[in-house]
Amino acid sequence: MNVLGIESSCDETAAAVVADGRRILSSVVASQDAVHAPYGGVVPELASRRHVEVIVPVVERALADAGVKLGDLDAIAVTQGPGLVGSLLVGCSLAKALAWVTARPLVGVNHLEGHIFAVFLEPPAPEYPFLALVVSGGHTALYHAPAPLRYELVGQTRDDAAGEAFDKVAKLLGLGYPGGPAIERTARSGDPAGVPFPLAQMTDQRADFSFSGIKTSVSLHVRCHAPLAAAAVADIAASFQATVVKMLVRQTVKAAARLAVKRVVLTGGVAANTALRAALAAEAAERGITVHVPSMRLCTDNAAMIAAAGTARLAAGERAALTMNAIPDLAL
Repeated sequence: MNVLGIESSCDETAAAVVADGRRILSSVVASQDAVHAPYGGVVPELASRRHVEVIVPVVERALADAGVKLGDLDAIAVTQGPGLVGSLLVGCSLAKALAWVTARPLVGVNHLEGHIFAVFLEPPAPEYPFLALVVSGGHTALYHAPAPLRYELVGQTRDDAAGEAFDKVAKLLGLGYPGGPAIERTARSGDPAGVPFPLAQMTDQRADFSFSGIKTSVSLHVRCHAPLAAAAVADIAASFQATVVKMLVRQTVKAAARLAVKRVVLTGGVAANTALRAALAAEAAERGITVHVPSMRLCTDNAAMIAAAGTARLAAGERAALTMNAIPDLAL
């Protein structure tokens, strides 16, 4: 089964063809980093306009790279939500048009489920049950997956997503956009214990996250110590990154222990952070937990993960009508 995946939930325009939900025949991603860099974050109106400009060429290239034509496709999968409604509508509109023209089945995919399915595109795939930490610019959540296509929300951020905090702190430090890679590069020459930033504590013992406090703490520190030398910026970046990583790892490991789960999936754009990958792997190894992480190219938004998740949904008998609409707050 060859499935065309289309992803346009935020600021990446992506298309991919995946065979049998496992083998990537093509994967094309058009980045909008240069469009949003002057603003230090994603501007929704600019994002949706850029999607309109590039989505057709991106799909055409994905088909060409895979060596298939529209008529060779068995189905079309598209991100239905969550995300920016203007961006989602561009992908959904094209997917519905292609499904109508080709008379092929259409399926809407949850973007977060797509991130989870990224680990199934590379061996070894995790066995069920597992705990998934989905951490990106717009989402930070823990999901228990007891069986295929079943998810239970275990914990989530109570304010900013981790990736959003990275972007805002990078802007405070003048490091540019996107913030995640900029913070990580700068942190390499800094002291992760240089600045004692606070670690949010959940008094109700839930496996939730909070990053607004550390973001405010960084802002106050920068204001009190300006102007900052390059070494001071590196120390702030390293300390901020270490604190965020500590919270993510701590809450994930605690939740895995409570659920008696021995497999953890780390996915989403922030999963590309090498400090997070290393810290979670080390902590999990001490507890006999196996960690599954997609390769860097599959951590960030892409359409191969949407095609993979869509293939599983199609195999379960799901189909979307041509009246399908984007759902910006779609729950998993």
